[in-house]
Formats: sequence, C-alpha cells, structure tokens
Amino acid sequence: MRRPATVLLTALLTAGAGTALASPAAATGITPRDLTITVTGLGTEQRTCTIDADLYLPPGASHARPVPAVLATNGFGGTKADQADLALGMAEQGYATLSYTGLGFVDGDLCPITLDDREHDGEAASQLLRFLGGDPSITAVDDATGETVVVDQVVREDSRTGTPHDPAVGMVGGSYGGQIQFAAAAVEHAAGTDRLDAIVPMITWNDLSYSLNPDNSALPGGTAASGSVSSTQSGVFKYQWAALFTVLGVASGLQDLQALADPVQWRTVVQDNCANFDPGVCAALLEVGTQGFASAASVEFLRSNSVASYIEDVRVPTLLAQGQADTLFNLQESVATYTALRAQGTPVSLVWHSWGHSGLDPLPGEWDPRHPADTYQGRQVLQWFDAHVRDRGRAPEGFAYFRDWVYEATGDVEAAYAEQRSFPVGGERTLYLSGGGPAGGDLVADPAAVVPGLSAYGSVAPVGPNYTETSFLDQSLPVTDPPGTAVRFSTAPLTAPLDVVGSAQLTVQLDAPAVAGTQLLGTGGQLVVVAKLYDVGPDGAVELPSRLVSPARIADVTQPVTIELPGIVHRFQPGHRLAVVLAGGDTAYRGSTVPQQVALATGGGHVQQLVLPVTP
Repeated sequence: MRRPATVLLTALLTAGAGTALASPAAATGITPRDLTITVTGLGTEQRTCTIDADLYLPPGASHARPVPAVLATNGFGGTKADQADLALGMAEQGYATLSYTGLGFVDGDLCPITLDDREHDGEAASQLLRFLGGDPSITAVDDATGETVVVDQVVREDSRTGTPHDPAVGMVGGSYGGQIQFAAAAVEHAAGTDRLDAIVPMITWNDLSYSLNPDNSALPGGTAASGSVSSTQSGVFKYQWAALFTVLGVASGLQDLQALADPVQWRTVVQDNCANFDPGVCAALLEVGTQGFASAASVEFLRSNSVASYIEDVRVPTLLAQGQADTLFNLQESVATYTALRAQGTPVSLVWHSWGHSGLDPLPGEWDPRHPADTYQGRQVLQWFDAHVRDRGRAPEGFAYFRDWVYEATGDVEAAYAEQRSFPVGGERTLYLSGGGPAGGDLVADPAAVVPGLSAYGSVAPVGPNYTETSFLDQSLPVTDPPGTAVRFSTAPLTAPLDVVGSAQLTVQLDAPAVAGTQLLGTGGQLVVVAKLYDVGPDGAVELPSRLVSPARIADVTQPVTIELPGIVHRFQPGHRLAVVLAGGDTAYRGSTVPQQVALATGGGHVQQLVLPVTP
C-alpha cells in the first residue's frame, strides 16, 4: 500500500481528477483480472522486469466476439490503481483495457525508474501490446489462480498488417502515462511492426530538458512553433518540481522493501539504481545542487528520454491534450510536438483544456475518465479511438482551446471551447516599451510614441525573492516582486477586451556590464532572466495568468535577445492593463549564483518590443 504522502502527491501528477485507489468494479459487473506479466531484454542491461497489471474485459468479450483494446499506465509515482476509473469507463465503451504499473513504481519489482525511455519503458509497453495481441511468449500469470493467461478476446489485425500478434489497440493517459505512449509508438515503428493504432497523450512533455531546465531565449527559430523547445544551452532549473519527482521516486523504491531481503539486492538499489532512479537522474540533480545548472551531458540525458529526440518515429495518429493550468509541462511543449508531428504528416489534433498539473480538477462536463461519453474531452477520446482503432466514424480535427471567460459567462463547457482548423490562430499585435523610471514604464502601440527612459533591477539570491507559485502545493498566494528585483512596462487601461491565445515574443536589449564579463567564464556566469505577463486590475491587483513564467539564461547579454513568453489563453478585460515584467529570479527556479544588475533603456534606437498573439 502506498504511504499517505505518496498518495497525495500522486493525485497531483496523474491525468485528471479520476485518481482511484480501489476499483469500483462491483457496481459495473466488470471484474479486473490481477496479472503479473514478465517483460524481458530491456535496455543494454537486458533486464527482466515483472509488471503488475489489471485486465478489464467488457461483458461478452470472447474469442468469438473479440473487442478492441486500450493500454494505460500511471502518472509519476502512481500505480495501476490510478487508472481504475479510466479502465472501467473504457471497458463499458467496449474496449478491453490493460492498466499497468510503470517500471520502477510500487509493484514489488526492483527495476528502476527510467523516465519513459524507449529502451526500457517503451520496449516493456511494446511487449504488453504483443500480450494484448495474444502472444504466448509473453508470460502472464493470474495472481488469484496461478493460471497462465493468453489474451484471445481482442480484435487481431495480423491478416491486414502482416504483423504477428497485432491487436486493434490505442493508448491513453497523462503526464508520465502520456510520454510512454510516444516511446511505445517509436519502438513499434522502428521495429517495423506498428502495432499501436492511436494515442492520446495528456499533459506530458516534449523535451524533459526544457520542462525541468527551461531556456526560453534560445529556442530553435525563437519559438516552440518551430517544432522544438530544445535550447542549444543549459537553462534555469525548475528545482521545486524536480525535488517533488525525487521524493516520489525514492518513496516508490522504499515501498518495495519486501523485495530487498537479500543484501545483494540492497547494493543493487543503492549503487546501480540510484535510489530507484536511472543514474543519469541523480547526476543531473547533483550538478544543479553543486554548480547551479545542469551540464550539457545531463541536458542530453533528459532530452533523450523525450519525444523530441525521436519524433520521426512517431507516426501513429495522435490526439494531444495539454493543460492551461500547468507550470510543469506548459502549452509550448504541446505546440512543439504538434507542429513537428504535423510537419512530418503524422495525423494529429491539439486540445488545450482548463486543467493541468497546477490545477487538476476538470470542470463539470469537461473530463471524467469514469464516464467518458458524458464529457467534452471524453467524447473526443472515444471519437479518436473509434476512428483509428475501430475504423469507424470521424476523428476530431484541428485545434481546440478552452476560454474561461466564456465558461464564466455561460456555465457551458462545450461552448467554452473554441475550435479552429489548426494552431496558431488569429494575428499579432506589437507593443513597444517606452519611457521608464527605476521600476519600469509604459507599453505603447505606436513606435513613434516611444520616449527615452532608463529602468533597472537586480537579482539578489539564487532562489527568489520574486514569488509566483510553490510548484504543485500552492497557486493562491499573491505574486510579488520586491522593490528593485523587477521592472514592469504596462499599457494604459484597455478600452476593449484583448484575447491572447499562444505565446508572446519579447525582444529586448539589456545592459549588464558585469555579466558581459562573467559570461565569458561559461554557463554559471550568464545572465538569468524571468519574463512574464501580468493582468493588472483597475484596483492594482495583479493576476499572473496560470502562474506561468518564462525563465531564460542569456548566452550573450551584449546582443538583443528574444524571449518567448508562456503560452496562455487569457482575456484582458476593459479597464485592465497588460504588463510585461522582467525579474531577476523566482522562488520556483534555481537562478544565478551571484547577484546580477541589469538596466533597460528605451528610445534612442533601442529595439524593445512585445509581440502578442491575439484573436478577434
């Protein structure tokens, strides 16, 4: 049984509010079959791991009446029980569902957490696909009876595809249970088998090195819309979320103590498993703790465990769903994946929904894994699987995004979603930084209206003191920028609504003479900047949309730099001001080790501008 603290944290990292610790199967007539499945030959170590799984079969499923299948696994720190609602919901819709505990989590097995890589996690999922396709070489045992289990109740596509043990199957899940879908798809495609027919990855990453170590000043093409968020250098470490993952991973390992009676196994856990993690994870954490940033090797390690590094092998129809309330895996990650998949011809649609890692409660009627047909996102998932797994009906197309201001006005979730043919949508509006005293100045629409000014700020500590959030723990405290630690440039009160959908681009020329010298010493001497957009109410109250910020590590402070701001969907109401802020740090990130002083001048030929993605 998981410890209470781990249960709490897991609930914050699984996809949606349907986290279940006990199956309500008795109320449905669907009783899951508890299985232990052995997967072999994983990674260069040729590991053998046992997987704890539950098989849910729809009533009437049999060899004579086979059904399509769904494969699902947990978010980070979870177990197969977290998919009980989803598995029941899909089984009631006619899908045989195999819910399993991912490698390294609480299952009595000593295989470590390998961050959803292809060689271990992807290969294990591939063998589970073969199991659903009836492959007798995949050993599975019913824990209750001790009987060997071979699946013969799932539709087979062998005769059409020429691939043995090829089930009609899709995958769905969120966060860690989202990235595994890419790994499984890539393993299958690289092998030429392509057993996986459709995937629905929710709230997951494109490049884990960007997720945990973002640099929004050196994206390829300057934007995630280029198809990549993979910076050419080390970024600003997101230490709060990284610490949470470390706690969850170690806790999962400690809860498998029943497998550690042998002293030899203890040494394996401590020396080889890095306290239940792949050793590369511990190396990255150690670097950040000692030098303040991740090395190029650690960045590459994190990136290798990401769809960004093998996207050319993801050819399976993909319904991407990303959360607007998500400071862990932001909307830019979904933009990068969506753009790259679309460019290579992979069928893909994109949804931005209201919930995410920073707010895991979908709105009523938005997403309920237990009753998918009764919710907006649930119907999208079913339509996607019906089209690509069952070969019937039409799949959702294009780009859909949630508008909270429409929901607040109507109470209608479906009406709150705008549906467009593709991303991006709308057009652009350019504003210019103007004037300024010690704490900032104005944003103006006419470049001829820009007046000279000089503003300055500084960082004072490696962490903070500027506050936006406490990772998953708190999204309610007011955002703060202590005097001298940030500059703010604001519009006049708006006379009409301004709807921003996507990521703004901030181009600035900063002046930091001391940093111009220290940056020559390498990454640790470079300037760390945190950029963000504020919605400032008539009373001066500050709202930071979805608590999202854009950290950047500036490679050369002597040159103009463009920072991509967070992807948001937000209406700035009439009477409010839109403000762009540059800060020296943030409590959720590991900033510069030494204080840094920065000035920003406007007018006099300086290019200081903000380009907003706006919709009519």
